[in-house]
Amino acid sequence: MSFMISVMVTETAIRDSQAAAGGKEPSYRLMPHNLEAEQGLLGALLVDNRSLEKVGDFLKDVHFYAPAHQRIYAAVLKLIDRGQTASPVTLKGYFEKDEDLAHIGGAEYLSDLAASVVNIVNVKDYAKTIYDLYLRRELIALGEDIVTESFEHTVDRDAVSTIETAENRLFNLAEIGDIRGGFQTLRNSVLTAIQIAEKAYKTQGRVTGVTTGLRDLDQKLGGMHSSDLLVLAGRPSMGKTALATNIAFNAANRYAETGGKEGAIVGFFSLEMSADQLATRILSDQSGISGDAIRKGQIREEDFQRFVAASQKLAQVPLYIDDTPALSISAVRTRARRLKRQHGLGMLVIDYLQLLHGTGAKQGLDNRVIEVSEITRGLKAIAKELQIPVLALSQLSRAVEQRDDKRPMLSDLRESGSIEQDSDVVMFVYREQYYLERSEPTQKIEEGNDRFLERHENWKSRCSDVHNTAEVIVAKQRHGPIGIERLFFDSNLTRFSDLDRLSH
Repeated sequence: MSFMISVMVTETAIRDSQAAAGGKEPSYRLMPHNLEAEQGLLGALLVDNRSLEKVGDFLKDVHFYAPAHQRIYAAVLKLIDRGQTASPVTLKGYFEKDEDLAHIGGAEYLSDLAASVVNIVNVKDYAKTIYDLYLRRELIALGEDIVTESFEHTVDRDAVSTIETAENRLFNLAEIGDIRGGFQTLRNSVLTAIQIAEKAYKTQGRVTGVTTGLRDLDQKLGGMHSSDLLVLAGRPSMGKTALATNIAFNAANRYAETGGKEGAIVGFFSLEMSADQLATRILSDQSGISGDAIRKGQIREEDFQRFVAASQKLAQVPLYIDDTPALSISAVRTRARRLKRQHGLGMLVIDYLQLLHGTGAKQGLDNRVIEVSEITRGLKAIAKELQIPVLALSQLSRAVEQRDDKRPMLSDLRESGSIEQDSDVVMFVYREQYYLERSEPTQKIEEGNDRFLERHENWKSRCSDVHNTAEVIVAKQRHGPIGIERLFFDSNLTRFSDLDRLSH
């Protein structure tokens, strides 16, 4: 009996016995597999170990159907990785007492594999076949798990959780199912770089990425680029959420205005504010009516016409808000993937990253630094995986308040150095007006009136200089310059805009 037939004898005997008993085909279906392809690939590897270079980057031992083939392939990988030759002779000692090979000749099966090889040209085709069949088996298992979980009613797990788990597993399977990748030639990379440069040349304002809607900031950053993690940090009341909301709306509005040629479809995870609070801010900005007046109902009848006009505009803007609190980084990834699949996604905003939690808590990892590191790595991975810019807001430590100069520095990033390490851009929003208004000079006991009035006038002059202004400090930019850009800030409308356009 040949070695190919001997490997398949067990499942063939089962089928024949069931058919003889009932006079019908077996009542079950075997999982998809191709033993001949597995044997052909293993034989080619044993004949020429260099064949592993064609398949070793994506083919793993778990992709094989037969348990014996899994162990043979794993042993081949280990020997070659050690710089040794993998052959029937060198592997014989590992498989002399292997029970899975006992009924087909034991270690002699290795020699049969090598002897049956006609050529090694088809090794990559064999590997792709094995891999494809593995994915099919995983899809079947996923489907069965969904059915099982759907039948089970538990307090801790509802139907939505089952859907999210299934989506996550399915997307992961789709990602690993793409076996393309690896090295690219410099020629292909240069062509891509030229296309980006051509787009920049043709785009007014020279913005190659997603626009922030703020001229000076766009010039500093060149827009927000795909696969980049941008961190916007600041102390409370500096306007982080306001600036992020403005940027998100500007990008989405530009997408609507240009029919998708510029800007982006934006997903906004608002972990601190509710969706309606965020929408009120945007409505206030677009209608020109103070958010405080909207909340208190201090609105004139004619203001409603501006509301209607603003709401009609907002209805066309592709800005999606998720205000679910205390999300995990895994849930953010799942929901971002879903949004991209269902509506498209060109940019993601997280407000703010310290309100996310990682998977470490479930594993007993109480170290917050480790958890924040996991979150920032996860956000960077989402940016690369979905090929979008991710803008994440971050809190700063209280160390800022202890200094005379309250301008933030990279060392003020709270809880983890990984925020600085994993990000491509780090920006700080700073409003000197906030601190000056809370530090009005008082007359000292030993101080004369003239000296006090002089100090008070200097304070008033300084307040006037920084009134309705803000600074965005670009403290890190992996692909460009750092520096400070000044913006106009209207606290009544929580609106950031170009300084010279509205300051007068």
